[in-house]
Amino acid sequence: MNDKLFIKLSRKVGQTLQKHSLIEPHDRILIGLSGGKDSYALLEILADRKKHLPFSFELFAIHVIINEVGYLNDLEYMKKFCTNLNVQLHIVSESVDLFKDPKKAPCYVCSWHRRKKIFNLTKELNCNKLAFGHHADDALQTFMLNLIYHGSISSLPYKLKMFDGRVFLVRPLLDIDELHLQHLAELHAYPKEINKCPFDKKTKRNEVSVLLSDIYKSHKLAKKNIFRAMDKIFPEYLPQKQ
Repeated sequence: MNDKLFIKLSRKVGQTLQKHSLIEPHDRILIGLSGGKDSYALLEILADRKKHLPFSFELFAIHVIINEVGYLNDLEYMKKFCTNLNVQLHIVSESVDLFKDPKKAPCYVCSWHRRKKIFNLTKELNCNKLAFGHHADDALQTFMLNLIYHGSISSLPYKLKMFDGRVFLVRPLLDIDELHLQHLAELHAYPKEINKCPFDKKTKRNEVSVLLSDIYKSHKLAKKNIFRAMDKIFPEYLPQKQ
């Protein structure tokens, strides 16, 4: 297998880790393994980084199943994948009433319960870092979602302190385009979901993704410039309430 792409992405992530101090000596890192291409890539790349960084750290993985969603992955592949990388995998499940509160979208309820399970495990395993596989396109979509629907300028940070510093949420793939992860998934034959989430194409995020795709087509530097804009905000040139 020609692994030039994997080596390139792993090195790129290595630069991100160093620039933003995402991984430090003796870290215990829990990785949210959804079963999608992004989380598989994150786990494989961080396992590779262990071979190159001049200090030691530990990796753990968690996969959360919300029984009522019907989102289903190849768990046998997931277990073997983690075993081959020498990463301890925790598979947990929970039953949730997705429609108990009509004011809350099913995706919000599902995500809240998933994260609760994940954060609980960081405490049980004494992990001080929690890593998610969000990439550059996720950050751009979140930026536009917050701009359009919440009237705020915010997105996904590389590193976020939570629970008074007990754990830091880190996003090592934030400088990687989704297209590169798609190519990696094909090269490494990551499995696709057995059953997709029934709400997958019914979200505002999907609508924003289509909107951004149209913007990218109109100007070849749009994607790069919008991402850079999140780090180049000039408050003095914005209309602000006095």
